[in-house]
Amino acid sequence: MHLINADLHSHSRFSDGTLSPTALAERAHANGVALWALTDHDEVSGLPEAAAAAQALGLGFVTGVEVSVTFAKETVHIVGLGFDADNAALRAGLARTRGGRLARAQAMADGLAQVGLKGAYDGALRYVSNPDLVSRTHFARWLVETGVCSDTGAVFRRYLAEGKPGFVPHQWAGLGDAVRWITGAGGIAVIAHPGRYKLTVNEEYALFSEFKTHGGQGVEVLTGSHGQADTAKYSAMALEFGLLASRGSDFHSPTESRTDLGRLPDLPGTLTPVWSLLAERVQPA
Repeated sequence: MHLINADLHSHSRFSDGTLSPTALAERAHANGVALWALTDHDEVSGLPEAAAAAQALGLGFVTGVEVSVTFAKETVHIVGLGFDADNAALRAGLARTRGGRLARAQAMADGLAQVGLKGAYDGALRYVSNPDLVSRTHFARWLVETGVCSDTGAVFRRYLAEGKPGFVPHQWAGLGDAVRWITGAGGIAVIAHPGRYKLTVNEEYALFSEFKTHGGQGVEVLTGSHGQADTAKYSAMALEFGLLASRGSDFHSPTESRTDLGRLPDLPGTLTPVWSLLAERVQPA
């Protein structure tokens, strides 16, 4: 087993989490995390606060981001770790990716209004710290608060999944672009929570193959949405494709997330952990 308690996937209020970067750092530290990354969606503005909080706590920290990608008509996420957050090409790419979210959110609200759920756009904005990053999660929180559904999972199933009234597809970044933004900024690109994607066997194989060809180096084996079968499957795929294994809770909120910061099992010892290549990029504890 790789016994370091690394949590390399989490979200703050700078995207769709509910806690500040400082509060996340404090929670990670309290839960025994030794190496932490903040990976907000298509956004790096929370990293300075996260880095300062981690340093004050003596918590190892590495820069992170989660880039939204369209692949085989499915939204796929690529986590970047250990990059230069001031890299101009990375920042420009993330800004372009964020650009379509407001129009998408307004279209989602229109769809919800057609089934009697009026005021959804303004309701979702109440939960948004960064207006450029309004997302389905913010709509879900408003629908729970107003009593339409009991929890955010029910909202997604009834209103926000494909084929439901509030679902609006979006064309995100290309896979190659996302990987190149990360690697061009000196970072490591990682396929996030692969068990979540509704890809066929051939499409998934193509995702891993193209990701590796573009310069991607890692895959999340352990994450909050993976069960034991997923862990076994993606451990095998990490070995097959020669990818580093990552570990991250995908923590968003104390009341919503399946897995708390730092509460995942250890990575199997047969795998090479992604942090084996991050040593020089870690802000030390």
